Formats: sequence, structure tokens, C-alpha cells
Amino acid sequence: MKQKIADTLMVIMTDLGIDDAEIKIEYPENIEYGDYSSNVAMVYSKRLKSSPMMLAKKVISEFDKLKLDFIDTVTSVSPGFINFKLKANVVAQGIINSVSNPIKENRDMGEKVMIEYTDPNTFKAFHVGHIMSNTIGESISRLIEFSGKSVIRICYPSDIGLHIAKSIWSMQQHLADIPGEAAPIEERTAFLGKMYVEGTNSYDADPSVKNEIDELNQVLYDKSDVSVNELYEKGRRWSLEHFDMLYELLGTKFDEQIFESDMAPVGLKIVLANMVMSKNDVSKTMRSEGHGQHTGGIFEESDGAVVFKGEEYGLHTRVFINSRGLPTYETKDLGLNVTKFQKYGDAIKSIIVTANEQNDYFRVLTKVLSLLDNKDGEKTLHIGHGMLRFSEGKMSSRTGNIITAHALISEIEKMVMERLVLRDLSSEEVDDVSEIIAIGAIKFTILRQAIGSNVIFDSAASISFEGDSGPYLQYSAVRAASVLEKSSKFSESSVKLPYNVGILEKLIIRFPDIAVRASLEYSPQTVANYLLQLGAAFNSFYASQVIIDEKDPLSNYRILLTKAFHMTMVKGLWLLGIKVPTGM
Repeated sequence: MKQKIADTLMVIMTDLGIDDAEIKIEYPENIEYGDYSSNVAMVYSKRLKSSPMMLAKKVISEFDKLKLDFIDTVTSVSPGFINFKLKANVVAQGIINSVSNPIKENRDMGEKVMIEYTDPNTFKAFHVGHIMSNTIGESISRLIEFSGKSVIRICYPSDIGLHIAKSIWSMQQHLADIPGEAAPIEERTAFLGKMYVEGTNSYDADPSVKNEIDELNQVLYDKSDVSVNELYEKGRRWSLEHFDMLYELLGTKFDEQIFESDMAPVGLKIVLANMVMSKNDVSKTMRSEGHGQHTGGIFEESDGAVVFKGEEYGLHTRVFINSRGLPTYETKDLGLNVTKFQKYGDAIKSIIVTANEQNDYFRVLTKVLSLLDNKDGEKTLHIGHGMLRFSEGKMSSRTGNIITAHALISEIEKMVMERLVLRDLSSEEVDDVSEIIAIGAIKFTILRQAIGSNVIFDSAASISFEGDSGPYLQYSAVRAASVLEKSSKFSESSVKLPYNVGILEKLIIRFPDIAVRASLEYSPQTVANYLLQLGAAFNSFYASQVIIDEKDPLSNYRILLTKAFHMTMVKGLWLLGIKVPTGM
């Protein structure tokens, strides 16, 4: 129907003298205005020497002459929008079709998208910032899959670098305190995080310790000390075990984990192969090749280090090899991104999700990628998200003032359990669903905001069953499922269509377009805010209608409408990475 409206508008505009019109069909801001809207009169009024409202009325007049069987009314609204209202039976039939032919995303269209997200640091806490990256990255992945592309989920854990040297230095001071393998994984990784904080504080406070840790960092790269290697392997294994547990909890399964330690030699080779030539080398090349001066490189030496001078491109300088000859994070990240394109050369895009503190850094990295291979640079997209903030302000893994993922999930789960025990649920049911509700509460709080915005997390509001929250939407889906369980005598073969339809139907038939738009714009918040509207519409319908009534000929339709809502809400929450529990 949307396409038919667009095609009809194109014919009308061509007849009016605009043969190159770009027709956009959107949804009115106020759902009472109609089902679809177009700004075509506002866009082309000047070319046709008319006011937007006058042109809108002319277009409507031409539209009315066609008497399209699925259109009820066409109206105009200032300053020139044209609104289209579908006939009630058409909308109702759309509800029936959505149940009998549910949307199934086609993940085998041949187009691949790589998306890298979460990227935790071994030997450090998996904190709420990682939950934010994971939540956003997973939702964008599902939206892309919904649009028909296949997604390669990539995680890039940091398993080498100065932060690990700091942790291991502290571990060496506390060998007797290292937890045993039988200790819970949360206890073992909490110890690693504590060691990192202690090592960082000592590194910053004592120049002699700083020198020891810098030397230890070199030993880690060289793998030249057996006892150091043993501590490293133990801590790395513990961290990865904990990460896997959290990924399962959050509903993410990565297709590929590429480790920072493996990327160091790859990145070094790339940097060294693309060094600016010295003056002597330039002279030799000029004589041997017989052409003008060139430097033939991207990176150059500076004060004993190797850098990329981004100022030439309106960016800033980054160090790729430090004065000790060690690759920096930049070099390893460069190796990572080149490796990704080597492994998945047919990918049409590479998306990287991190905190927006790294926006400037990724502008530099993307520029370097473009200079190495313009195609790879053009395909690379960095999405920077805001911070998850609490009353005490921004997290900091340097000072230890952080909230770990495990602590946040446990806190919210405990609050949910306290609320659920007041409901008619067994202790087993409370245990089963509290985790699902807690994860949903956290994820929805993150995803309902625009990705680049900071998120203020309010624990009590996040678990509200009545407010604009994940549990509210989960409860709406559970309520609909409860109605459907009671509708055993429902027959889909004898459904009488209503004479009028409400906001609920109009919202349900919008879902495919909403999901596609969110996919194109990488905007999970579009789905989140749509679901809030959808949930409110269903709960209003639920409160005002007797859904199951054997004497009412429209009862079967209302049951079908409830089923369509349930399917839409479950699929919409899935796009956000949120499960629906069996009961609440």
C-alpha cells in the first residue's frame, strides 16, 4: 500500500510537470491524522509556482479522482503535508496477514556486514561500559540481520599491553593471595581487577615501580620469563572464562574473537612497510627509478617513536610504535582492521562500536586505513556511544570506582525478585524469570536513548512494570500470551472484520517499516520508542475490550489482534536483545 501510494503520487507529479520527483512516504507525527504522509507538495511548490497548501489540495483532487479501493480519505495539514488514511477493512486484513504470514528476516542475501563490539580487557573488570557496548552492538547486529544481510559478530579482547603488566606486577607482590581454581569465577576476576588498580596506583606514584612495570611489559611481549608467563596464562584464562559467561547471560554469541596479542606483529609489519623514506633512501630511489622526489609512506619517525601525523588531514598525531620499539594500541588496531578485511573480503561494511571518547581516535584510524586501501576505509564505520552514568558520576577503571557488569545485574535482579515475590508466582518461577527481567531492564534503559547520548541509570525506574521500561513491555507481552492461552476455542478460519480499527492495528502494521528504518539508521531507539507506543496501545485495548466472548462475533478478531500484538512485541524485543519471560 505504501508503494502504491508512492507510485500514484509519482504519476500525479509527472502530470503536473515534475518528472523527476523524489517521493517520500512517512508516518504522520499524530497517528490520528492518517496512516501515511507525504511532503511532496512542500518540496515542489516553488517549482510549480504554488503555495504548499494549494499544491497539496491539487494533488488530493487528482488522487480522489482515481478512487483507489484501499484509501479511505486523503487530507492536507499545514504547512502542506498530505495524509492518507486507509480503509478499516484493509488495516484489519493487514493484521490477519501479519499473523498468517509472519515476517521472517532473510539472512542469506549474499551481503555481509562485520560488526565489532564489547572488546573487554583481560585482567580488568568487565564493567557497565562493556554492557553498554554489548547491548548496542548486539541490537544493531539483529537489526542488520532483519534487513536481510548476514552479520559477522567480532570481539577484540585486549590480552596484551601495559595494563596487564600493571596487574601481573601486583600479582607478584601477592602470590599467596591469588585465589585457587575452585574459587567462583567472579572472585578470581575481581582479584585481577584489584591487582590492576593497585598496579596502576603504584605505577603513577613511584618512578622506580614505573620502570619495573615498563620492563615487565617488555618481558610479556617477549614471553621470556616462565613464571611471568604462568601468571599471564592464568589471568588471561580466568578473564576469558568470565567473559564467555557474561556473553551467554547477555545473549551474544560471537562468530570470531581476534586477540590483541595476535595483532601486534601484523600491525608492526604494516607500519614498518609504510614508513616515510629517509632523505638518503629518497635520493637512492630517485637515482634508481629516475623520477621526482617522493617519500612513499604513511608513518614517520619522531623523537625515537613512529607516528602518523594526522594534522595534514585535519586530524591529530598518533604514536604507532613507542620509543621502546613496542607497538601501541593504534598499531594493533590497525592490524586488526586489515585482518578483518583479509578474512572477510566480501563484507560490504565494517562497523565498530565503542564509547564516543574514542571518536577522534577512530577518525585517525579510518584515515590511515583509507591511505592503505581506500576501499577498506570507505567501508569502515565507527559508532560512538555515550556513557552509562550513576549518581557518583563517570566510571573509572583506573581508580577502582567502577560498577562491574556482575554487580549491576545482581543488584537489579535482587530488586526484581523482591517485586516478584509480591505476585502470584512460586519461588522457582521467581528465580527463573528475575534474570530475564533484570537483563531486559538494563538493556531497554540503554537502548531507548539515542546511541550518542549519555544514559542516566535509575534502578527503580528501570524495573517498573507500569512505566516506560523493559519490564513494562515484557509484562505487556506476557499479558497477551495469557489471553491467548485462554482462547482455546478460537478459530482463525472464521474471523469477522470490524467496521473500525484503532491505534493498536495501525501501529502493528507499521512494524516492518519501523524495523527497516532502524536498521538503515543504526538506531535501536527507533524500535524501543515504537514498542512503548505499541505497549501502551495494547494495554489500553486490553482495559477497554472484552477480548474473549463466545457471543460476540468480533471476539475472534480481537483474539487475532492480540496474537498479532504478541508476535510483534516479541519480535521487537528480540531486535533489542531482550527476551520475554513465561510469567511475571
